[in-house]
Amino acid sequence: MRKAWAITLVALGMTLAAAAAKPALRVIFVDVEGGQATLVVTPTGQSLLIDTGWSGHQNRDADRIAAAAKQAGLHKIDYVLLTHYHPDHTGGVPQLVQTFPVGTFIDHGPLEETNPGTHQIWQAYQDVLATGKYGHLTAKPGEVLPLTGVTATVVSSDGKLIDHNLAGGGTPNQFCSVADDWKPDTSENAYSVGVMIQFGKFKMLDLGDLSADKDRQMVCPKNRLGQVSLYVLANHGMTPSSSHALVDGIHPEVVVMDNGPYKGGSVGALDMVKSSPGLLALWQLHYTPISTTHNTVMADIVNDQEDFMAPDPALPLEVTAQSDGQFAIYNPRTKAAAHYPAR
Repeated sequence: MRKAWAITLVALGMTLAAAAAKPALRVIFVDVEGGQATLVVTPTGQSLLIDTGWSGHQNRDADRIAAAAKQAGLHKIDYVLLTHYHPDHTGGVPQLVQTFPVGTFIDHGPLEETNPGTHQIWQAYQDVLATGKYGHLTAKPGEVLPLTGVTATVVSSDGKLIDHNLAGGGTPNQFCSVADDWKPDTSENAYSVGVMIQFGKFKMLDLGDLSADKDRQMVCPKNRLGQVSLYVLANHGMTPSSSHALVDGIHPEVVVMDNGPYKGGSVGALDMVKSSPGLLALWQLHYTPISTTHNTVMADIVNDQEDFMAPDPALPLEVTAQSDGQFAIYNPRTKAAAHYPAR
């Protein structure tokens, strides 16, 4: 597995080197087996890691994040944004800070869930902050994160939502007529920090695990977010997240799903995304036997294991975006890149 990972990183490095000739935004989806760890490297060389994956597993997720960061030419991750405090998003914090230098943490504020397991993860994160070695920011909807080279706007945090239109937003959303009977979510998911990252005409939306009853409020009756180039499918493609009104309203060219082989990728979510008007591709970090024939096309699956008892190759997915809106996605499994035009 380590050898496969090393070979993948070499190929990834070649892709990054090719992009270096022209200022580009790089986004690396590190495979943390159904959690999230998305590394954003801005055209000016600053870095933002969205979530840290799981704890344990012999330092698996921290090692994978560190390897991707080193291959991207980073000596430090400037900002780590924790969308919420569930173990697949924040569990990896203590191991990450022991493995790779980190600057500042960003979160939604106090823990809002009473689950003992979530509290344990949150407390471990608080212990890291208490060392005084790291900066700390609390995200507020509408504020712009202190990143250079891109505009990263917080659209949701601590159960609150952005109250004004982003560039391109504000138009009536015809897809609000599609019924989504989601009950209010009281878990940490509803408090997720969501961000819109914009580089010129390229826009990427990541809402963590934000629940559907919350995301719908940002796009109905008017879509405050506008259209996006790439949408990171919330909650790993599980319900109740990603309402019809949101997915159809933001009109993504490409959707990326951070799923694991046995986590995420529900039939309903996959079918809903694939029917979104104007969608060019759905990418999955893993093939999922849970949904079998509902998976995306094989060329757009990064980790495809026929034998699920075999070691996981843990291949990452890399996006390289230009300011004119065009972008490419490299699949290390097929060693091929898919190119998407500017909208």
